[in-house]
Amino acid sequence: MSRPLAQPAMPTVLIVDDEQRSQEALRRTLEDDFTVITASSADDARCLLEEHPVHVILCDQRMPGQTGVQFLREVRERWPDVVRIIISGYADSEEIIAGVNEAGIHRYILKPWLPDHLLESVRSAVEALALQQQTARLDLELRTSTRALRQRIATQLSLVQQQFGFDRLVRMPGSPLDGVCAMAERVARYDISVLLQGESGTGKELLARAIHYASPRCAGPFVVENCAAIPDTLLESELFGHKRGAFTGAFEDHVGLFQRANGGTIFLDEIGETSPAFQVKLLRVLQEGEVRPVGAARPVPVDVRIIAATHRDLEQRVREGLFREDLYYRIAAVTLTLPPLRERVGDIPAIARQIVQDVAAELGHPGVQLSDEALACLLAYPWPGNIRELRNELARAMTLHDGAVLSSDVFSLRVRQGRGSGAGGRGWITEPGSGTLSERLEVVEAMILRDALLRHRWNKTRTAAELGLSRVGLRAKMRRFGLDHP
Repeated sequence: MSRPLAQPAMPTVLIVDDEQRSQEALRRTLEDDFTVITASSADDARCLLEEHPVHVILCDQRMPGQTGVQFLREVRERWPDVVRIIISGYADSEEIIAGVNEAGIHRYILKPWLPDHLLESVRSAVEALALQQQTARLDLELRTSTRALRQRIATQLSLVQQQFGFDRLVRMPGSPLDGVCAMAERVARYDISVLLQGESGTGKELLARAIHYASPRCAGPFVVENCAAIPDTLLESELFGHKRGAFTGAFEDHVGLFQRANGGTIFLDEIGETSPAFQVKLLRVLQEGEVRPVGAARPVPVDVRIIAATHRDLEQRVREGLFREDLYYRIAAVTLTLPPLRERVGDIPAIARQIVQDVAAELGHPGVQLSDEALACLLAYPWPGNIRELRNELARAMTLHDGAVLSSDVFSLRVRQGRGSGAGGRGWITEPGSGTLSERLEVVEAMILRDALLRHRWNKTRTAAELGLSRVGLRAKMRRFGLDHP
């Protein structure tokens, strides 16, 4: 009789924190996905590292006797393969830089941390470790079988191109996104800069990846930086790099993202949030094709393609003096604007079904379907957070529902009522609280129409009969209020 295959062990996370409550909170957040062991001091942690194979360390920065950075510096020397994460309640730039350089930390998490963010950070750390180990194996194979490795890399590149192709931007025939994708696919072949505009959550990074993997640079790296996530002083070091001793806490050389992206593409998200001072430095890099790491005597040549993104109107910011005009023309050789989800109502069914399929696979519950009522509810909501909000709503609903059919009962109240908190547009139905009498009556009419459609499960004949309309008149009103149904 054959033996059943052994289940792979869960990755091990070591929590180092002198506060018992903090230990328990971290354990509860992680124990469903990881094997969690805890230590109250650096000495206890060393003993555990000697006894257990540890994948990730979560270490508090402020501990009696030895700081987290000091301890992780030792871990880096003795157990270099362990991914190191610092948790601290103090947002000190020098402390962060010291952690990155001295201890080689993977991530710096500020208190109070959010469970979802912490869990995703640890998952990312485990994935980074796995990729690092895979790279080491590939390096070994490179020495023994160059031809086989080249074939494997080509196969992997083909799979990545399929994973991040333009087809991954889910849409229906005739979608407002069709023109954007067609233009993006056309300009991808040419080595020019692209500016992506659109509201948060519309899929700008996904489109940027599609452009990269459809370009001649597809075999090169695709590097992402959110320019709004860190202050200018750190952003300069992160993008351009720095030399050892360039400033307090710079204990070793740091290669910037421009150098890491050499031969590939760098995606600068939220570039509209950068300061005028930083814009000057970025402009010089784009003009000269070289970066000067902080504290370096000589510049370093780089060959990268720039894809930038923003949710702001950069032309307006140029007029207001908040964004340099010469930099704008450098990054906006081609500008593509992604429409918000409320202007793509016809795409919602396809996007929602794809999200349900993906999330169901992640949760281990394949075969889940959206009910007609749930789909009608999704169509009636304006989605101010766009696709990101839609995915979060469906993921939340699927963790709460039972059975093979997802109904609207598990949706949040704002979605069930068809209300959001952003700007208006197609498919937008709000309470009739302001505006002229005509505008208020129009809102009431839209709400009555939507409620009747939901009640009759989108049956136009019954809805028209209840409201005393012809089917032609009903369809006209549905188009007028953005309530088209596939």
